[in-house]
Amino acid sequence: MNLPNKLTLIRMIAVPFFIGAFMMKYYVVALVLFCAASITDYFDGKIAREQNLVTNFGKIMDPLADKILVYSALCLFIEEEIIAAWMLILILAREFIIAGMRTVAASEGRVLAAGMSGKVKTVLQMVAVILFLLALSIPAARMSIMMVANVVFIASLVMTVYSGCEYVMKNKDVFSM
Repeated sequence: MNLPNKLTLIRMIAVPFFIGAFMMKYYVVALVLFCAASITDYFDGKIAREQNLVTNFGKIMDPLADKILVYSALCLFIEEEIIAAWMLILILAREFIIAGMRTVAASEGRVLAAGMSGKVKTVLQMVAVILFLLALSIPAARMSIMMVANVVFIASLVMTVYSGCEYVMKNKDVFSM
């Protein structure tokens, strides 16, 4: 197994530790774990592209690991009433639509590439999660950091809708397969 794939696995393995730290209200530990896991996302892609180590495993598991990490955090935030449930439902609806389209395309031997707007959405989601965790970790600055976190999270929701619409429009021929 190559280094980028190992980094992806590390990100997935970090998720239960992140969840445990958050649930025990060790927010600083949760923040460190989330940041470390998020950084592996950057490096696994960079190394894979630069060293020509792109694999089918990485193509599938890297975005899945991102989703598991981010959406675990968002589920925890719903329980803590940091975000509303409808926000995660909107994000998941986009993901299910795109996953369905990719499945149909794959059944025809076609691969639907991710667009830049989807990558921007993921980065915004990760930054928002980090800001929410930072707000929980620094009670004295919680309100001001939470305001910034909410703005970034709303921006991620806008990008979720935009990137989902863009993806559907760009690949609408999948519906006629």
